[in-house]
This record gives sequence, structure tokens and C-alpha cells, in this order.
Amino acid sequence: MGAPENILDVASLNPDYLGFIFYPDSPRNFETEIPELPGSIKKTGVFVDASLEFILNKVEQYNFQALQLHGKESAEFCKVLRDSLKQRDAASEIEIIKVFSVKDEFNFSRLKGYEGQVDFFLFDTKGKNKGGNGYTFDWKILKDYPSTTPFFLSGGIGLEELESIRKFISVFHKNGKEHLLYAVDINSKFELAPGEKNIEDLNKFSNSLKGLQPI
Repeated sequence: MGAPENILDVASLNPDYLGFIFYPDSPRNFETEIPELPGSIKKTGVFVDASLEFILNKVEQYNFQALQLHGKESAEFCKVLRDSLKQRDAASEIEIIKVFSVKDEFNFSRLKGYEGQVDFFLFDTKGKNKGGNGYTFDWKILKDYPSTTPFFLSGGIGLEELESIRKFISVFHKNGKEHLLYAVDINSKFELAPGEKNIEDLNKFSNSLKGLQPI
């Protein structure tokens, strides 16, 4: 996210999460203040191989409710982060979302060490950038998803992917695992410029997504 007025416009659509990227190599790197948002929206800090101290400082500064880790953060790092958040606030319910980049295949055994250390997984498209590559990976890879940890679907998702999302939802619905597909994460396909979102297209997508029914 970028300018405060654009942030507020996005917030008016009442998304479940709203992400703010803290990664100097990203054109979306966030360096301003977050305006006051509705309590129903989980402010989410997005990090790439940041230090524990850096993440905790941003949590303190912005009062994040969720953290998205896009780098090579180990399961042990996630455990230390979770423990540190608890030490900061014993009642802390800050969610940790661990991101994995996917292209043509994925070794699901990589998830095992993270089970119980994070709240969600997020599967994004593997590309030259840490997110925001603008194209999808082969979602069929996830059809036999073996984990019980819910996940976010991400990577180049735009208005043209709505029918594909409906088919993807149907696969999990038929297998009785619809609860595992927790959320759809969107970004670059809805940008007018890095960090500036197209509100009209976001509104179309949000309304259409809410109306999707399994086949």
C-alpha cells in the first residue's frame, strides 16, 4: 500500500487483511504512516528475511495483527518470532503467515517443520521478484495438499482468474477440505502503479469473489 488516501479507499471495501511491505528492494516498500483503519481489518506487515528486531519494532510501531514472511525464514525463526510476540504481550494473537514460492512443482515435506509454528501458509508464484510477479503458478499442484494448516492462494491473481478460483474452490469442496483454502491474496494485478490500487477493479473482484459458488 502507498498513499493514505488510497489506503483508505481500499479499506472502504472492507478486506479481511491489508498488507504493508517493509522490504527496501521492493517498489512497494512502505515508509509512511498508516491511517486509522476499521477494527475488522487485520493490518499485516510483510517482510523478506528481516531481522527479529526489525519485525518486532514494526509490530510495535504499527500495531500489526498479522505478519507475512516472504523470505527464507526457517521454522526455528518462526518459533522464536512467535515466542517473542508472546513475551511482548502474553495475550498476543498476532498471526504468522509463512510464504512459499511455487512454480512447476513443490515438495510439501518442506512444510512439516512449520506446522504449529505458523497460523497459515501462503503459496505465491516463484519469479524474479519477492511477490508481485504478475502471473499465476499451476494450482493443480495444491489439489493433494497434505497439511491441516489453512493457506492463502496468491500469485498474479486478477479479475480474469475468478472462474479458475471457482474451479479450484470446487476441488477442495468435493474433498471436504474447503476450510483449508482460507483466503485469496491479491496485489500487482490491481495496481495503477506500485502501491497504488485500482479501487474500481478491486471492488469488482471483491463482490464477484463473495458470490462464487462451487461447481
